[in-house]
Amino acid sequence: MQSEVLTFERRHLDLEVGTLRLDPGMAKNEDGRVVYLTSEVRTLLGEQLERVRDLDWGRGQIVPRLFPHLGPRLAGERIRDFRKAWAEACKAAGVPGAFRHAFRRTAVRNMVTAGVPERVVMKITGHKTRSVFDRYHIVSPGDPQEAARRIHGHSLGHSRTDSVDRGGVSS
Repeated sequence: MQSEVLTFERRHLDLEVGTLRLDPGMAKNEDGRVVYLTSEVRTLLGEQLERVRDLDWGRGQIVPRLFPHLGPRLAGERIRDFRKAWAEACKAAGVPGAFRHAFRRTAVRNMVTAGVPERVVMKITGHKTRSVFDRYHIVSPGDPQEAARRIHGHSLGHSRTDSVDRGGVSS
């Protein structure tokens, strides 16, 4: 399977609650999970669902896939490979040659940077072990500098500077 995205059926999407459910066996780690959608992704998936519903109407039958072929030749059939469409989309977005897998790393990094606890990020991304998660959570050259800035800002936020710990000696 090229991508777990291609296996999604409409029944996996709950726009009312704002979730996308992966059944056990759908993902590489074989575990099921529920992903909560951002408002932007919720809107985009709602638009996709409307396209599929239009396809239902045009074909006179329900198409179960969330991401079927929409063109006339294979309308409603399962997409098996989207490398060409991916390459065209990346070129149009100004990032030619981008790897799909890089977006998984970007998602991990963005969630961690936003302050989402790493265990929660692991649950969302389906990483079972710390070692695999760490391959996706790449430390950039600017991260240590950002850590120093945060520590400095945190220490400046203390209101009681008269009781700074100096190795057991207080002022």
